[in-house]
Amino acid sequence: MNDKVEKIELPFVAGFNADDQPVFESLEVELLDAASDEVRLLRSPLLTRNLAAGDKLKVLNPAGAEYELVERSGNLSIRVLRRQHIEELEQVLTPRFEKLGASLDLSNPRALVYTIHVSIGFKPIEDLLNEVCAQFDESLWNYGNVYDPEDGTTPMEWWLDLDER
Repeated sequence: MNDKVEKIELPFVAGFNADDQPVFESLEVELLDAASDEVRLLRSPLLTRNLAAGDKLKVLNPAGAEYELVERSGNLSIRVLRRQHIEELEQVLTPRFEKLGASLDLSNPRALVYTIHVSIGFKPIEDLLNEVCAQFDESLWNYGNVYDPEDGTTPMEWWLDLDER
């Protein structure tokens, strides 16, 4: 049995600049099947919307950052932002989030990205995030893969389909 996982980095569209040109975020994926060009996202992204760690994708055109979502992992992508001193917030939030089964996928001076399975429930997740962010000025959080990327407010409700698997 081959336990070696082939990991590669691929560009994903993270948004558009003032000139309406795409801005890319490089994300690490695991190659699942070279013949079908299927990959699994290894960490939740900071800027790319509608994806979370564990999601399975089909690579359509890697140069153009074109992918098709094949299967959701059931994970939520959560972004926590703060202008400065985010490490103080991280020291409080990460241990509490880990107790719920979350993992910290990215930490930089202004942002944290967590992955947690939706089965934990929205209320416990939101209660914890609201409580901790209220303790730190100029901090906020949002979901990366819950709301429609087009309008940012309509829940996609993909989690309702998880029960059917």
